[in-house]
Amino acid sequence: MVSSKKLRRLWPIAGILLVGIISIQFIQVPVQNDKVTHPINAPEEVTKIFRKACYDCHSNESKFNWYDKVAPVSWLVDHDVKEARSRFNFSTFDTLSATDQQVRLWEMVNMVLAGKMPLNSYTTLHPEAKLTPHDVEVLKNYVLSISPTKYHDSTQIKSAEEEQKVLGDKSTISKKIPMGPNGVRFIPDYKNWEVISTTSRFDNHTMRVIYGNKVTVNAIRGGRIKPFPDGAAIVKVVYNIIEEKNGEVHPGALNNIQIMIKDEKRFPESKGWGFGKFNGTDLKPYGETAAFNTTCYNCHKIADETGYVFSIPLENKNLK
Repeated sequence: MVSSKKLRRLWPIAGILLVGIISIQFIQVPVQNDKVTHPINAPEEVTKIFRKACYDCHSNESKFNWYDKVAPVSWLVDHDVKEARSRFNFSTFDTLSATDQQVRLWEMVNMVLAGKMPLNSYTTLHPEAKLTPHDVEVLKNYVLSISPTKYHDSTQIKSAEEEQKVLGDKSTISKKIPMGPNGVRFIPDYKNWEVISTTSRFDNHTMRVIYGNKVTVNAIRGGRIKPFPDGAAIVKVVYNIIEEKNGEVHPGALNNIQIMIKDEKRFPESKGWGFGKFNGTDLKPYGETAAFNTTCYNCHKIADETGYVFSIPLENKNLK
């Protein structure tokens, strides 16, 4: 048994701890639920799945237990919900263009298939949020239904070839180089770089050619990508796919050109990466403010094992 003398010594410590716990409740900034303005427009069977597995973090309809509101747990909840909403928010989902909605929805399905979502830490406390094989199949069928394959004819192939020629001329002779709101400029010389990867996404019917400058290529060959060195630059050219019924695919109209540059001083909050996206043959910069850089970085966080870069052919790092 604990003696009365020891108890008297423990009371001040317990009192200090109690005061500390009470005090930190007043320095938290609890996450708030904003209005639901433009909710996702999807079949009830689909939204029901999203509600049970995603809405607590990715919407303005988050439901909090009493312990979610007690610091320091509330600080973690606040951080996770704000980051989740910055990636996509089901309560404002219908403000996105149809193309952006398709991309986000396919990202969700891919994250589910990879076992990354819902988070294990969340389903441990909320087992009802776990997705069944039937749930996953429903989501896959839904995203396939909103991005069906469209077959094209030879005239559209010829039109795409002409567009690419115009783009090539424009990107090399233009005197005014487009720049994103975060200061990342378009890089006209990218076509003189090495191709480090090519990918196709039949979910949103695009194909990509990915270029790397010398710093990037040397880093990949030398296995020095965690982190990539300053000066690394990557350009991803995204074309809409022209699909033929015989299975052939061709690059169609230019969709966008995406850029990543590594500069620790300029972009310390995104592991040194600055992101740029330039849409269409006009190379119109994407994003209203520099804050879009954080949105891009949040997506690339899942690629931390490859230096926050997707589609790096590490198995070919000795490629000559």
